[in-house]
Amino acid sequence: YSNTTASRNTAVGYQSSYGNTTGSANASVGYQALYTNTTGAENTALGDQSLYLNTTGAGVTGLGRFALYANTTGSYNTAVGLQSLASNTTASNNTAVGYQALYDNTTGTALVAIGANALANNTTADSNVAIGITTLFTNTTGHSNVAIGRSALYDNTTGDQNTAVGMSALGNNTTAIFNTVVGFEGMLANTTGQYNVAVGGQALASNTTASDNTAIGTAALFPNTTGTLNTAVGSASLRQNTTGSSNTALGQSALNKNTTASNNTAVGYQAGYSNTTGAHSDAFGYRALYTNTTGTQ
Repeated sequence: YSNTTASRNTAVGYQSSYGNTTGSANASVGYQALYTNTTGAENTALGDQSLYLNTTGAGVTGLGRFALYANTTGSYNTAVGLQSLASNTTASNNTAVGYQALYDNTTGTALVAIGANALANNTTADSNVAIGITTLFTNTTGHSNVAIGRSALYDNTTGDQNTAVGMSALGNNTTAIFNTVVGFEGMLANTTGQYNVAVGGQALASNTTASDNTAIGTAALFPNTTGTLNTAVGSASLRQNTTGSSNTALGQSALNKNTTASNNTAVGYQAGYSNTTGAHSDAFGYRALYTNTTGTQ
């Protein structure tokens, strides 16, 4: 309607590209798609009111009703899905694929959200990657996080630099930073515990506030809640530890029954297996100190 000198534009639909004056190489399909665009160039809008408020933003692609609806000057964004990146205004270099992916984002940049409601509540945080339905769903300002798998890092709000790979991995994390989790429900209960590493299904699954633990293997350090500075390598190693700290278990089921004891070292298959509360014990070898329960050696 308002086009003056622009060229190579395609507009299909009622009031599509209605306000365009000099913006070139735009394509808009749908009711009021690219409605407000004036000088923005090389934009693609497909869907009712997609890129509705865009004025000077360039190189933007919105596919789906209300996709990038509020975008004004943000450039090089890609939104595919109903209401994806709908609130984005000036932020650039974002990719959102899925229903309401990055819905609330306004100025956060360099974001990737793939999956329905992925990073849906992100507002100003930068450099997050969310792949999977409801990944990083609650995140607002936490930056530099990577979440891959359904509901991974779901409750994260301001926690930074976390990596969660696996369904519900770090699902309850809120403000904690620098956690790395690979595996189904790994560190699921963690809220504020930091600098933890969990690799394996349900590794450190019950951890809440404890920090500086390393668990590698299925169910390693599974019930640990507040115990810190533990290292468990091997399936079911330190399997029953809750609050014990500074323990090292290397081997399948090593220190399996340890609950609250601290400062133990067990290396080997089922080494220190029966230890519950005994502290300062060292067990090296196949089933070493297997029957020890509370003794200190």
